[in-house]
Amino acid sequence: MKFENKICVVTGGANGIGRCVAEAFLDEGASVAVFDTDGVSGEKLAFKYGERLLFFKGSIAEKPALERFARSVLERFGQVDCLVNNACISKKGLLSGCSYEDFVETLRIGVAAPYYLTLLFKDRFSKGASVVNISSTRQMMSQPDTESYSAAKGGIGALTHALCVSLSGKVRVNAVSPGWIDTGAYQHEDEYAPVYSAADEAQHPAGRVGRPSDIAAMVLYLCGEEAGFIDGQNIVVDGGMTRRMIYHGDDGWTLK
Repeated sequence: MKFENKICVVTGGANGIGRCVAEAFLDEGASVAVFDTDGVSGEKLAFKYGERLLFFKGSIAEKPALERFARSVLERFGQVDCLVNNACISKKGLLSGCSYEDFVETLRIGVAAPYYLTLLFKDRFSKGASVVNISSTRQMMSQPDTESYSAAKGGIGALTHALCVSLSGKVRVNAVSPGWIDTGAYQHEDEYAPVYSAADEAQHPAGRVGRPSDIAAMVLYLCGEEAGFIDGQNIVVDGGMTRRMIYHGDDGWTLK
């Protein structure tokens, strides 16, 4: 298997895209450490995968929790081959009166924690290790009232190329920017059935809404040997949605 005997760390790995990424690594033979606030979902993963999965419950907004998590990972596994900084939240923005404290909390989770985890693991990354930061197409485009999340994703995009240069020759660092990804099948729903309109699918040149597996496949590729010459890049995985220019009246689209 592609990642047999590798050690992979995934933040926000109990649900959604993070869970899909964690399970993809596990299915390829890796051992995985997951950091998440959702204890119920995390323990389910730990029960399912046994000794190959280390679950740590806590908030990555808290410096002591990050330090305890890093110690647990290194005591259990000794090194890190892949670090996937996935966790983030949204506290909305100007139109909702997002407070200073909420804005800063979003940046702690979405930017400061990925930096600090990389620092904590810096001397224990294996040869050929890889860091993948999960950004978003929202670092390049926005809906109203999304300032906290958009700023965090823009920050981790910039952090990616900065870390790439600092870790040159030691660890490759890249980012993945998902577009519209339906995470329902990797949330709490046991039998989730997605329902989309024709317009939902047509606005993607690829002809469909994205799936968590689309992101997991790119993360695993970037962590693999085949991507050895890809470094400091932000890979957009959005079905082409951000490349489609739409004006009022195009394909029946109107502001209403």
